[in-house]
Amino acid sequence: MSNKMPLRQLTQMAMLAAISIVMVFFIRFPIIPAAPFLEYTPAEVTQMLATLIYGPAAGLILTVVVALVQGFTVSAHSGPIGIIMNILSVGSLVLTMGLMLRFGNGAKWLLISMLAGIVATTATMVFFNLIFTPIFLGVPREAVVEMILPILIPFNIIRAGINSAITFVIWRIVGSFLSNRLTTKKL
Repeated sequence: MSNKMPLRQLTQMAMLAAISIVMVFFIRFPIIPAAPFLEYTPAEVTQMLATLIYGPAAGLILTVVVALVQGFTVSAHSGPIGIIMNILSVGSLVLTMGLMLRFGNGAKWLLISMLAGIVATTATMVFFNLIFTPIFLGVPREAVVEMILPILIPFNIIRAGINSAITFVIWRIVGSFLSNRLTTKKL
């Protein structure tokens, strides 16, 4: 068996990456005014769809590619820290969701896996914000600790929650057309 990615999958993932970058370019805004550096974008919906179609490894690969392209173009102002944080944030969401989906299917299981992904990305980002945000903002770690409850946790729950909801709706509508991996049980 070959470890090469089939051309069809590579093409579809490239299209998802392009859609993601376009979404970041046109749709991004701060959710919490006290932290304008934390911007919402629906771009991670494409990584979540890649995870649903091809599995967690594909979702993570797409996450890294999109974060790198985004980090050198649309979001260049955030620099290497922005790229790393994007990979950690979306990566923890798609990996958790994708790995959980290996244990079940159907709409209920998809919702459970998305909720687990929301929890994972929120916890991951609290931890890594304590490491990277003092460097990024040039503030003491104590200032970031004070941001955990009023800013970091709500932002990550809202961001991942909205994108999970969008992904769920898209998947319910067109999932059977997007994936050859679906079972006969409709999500």
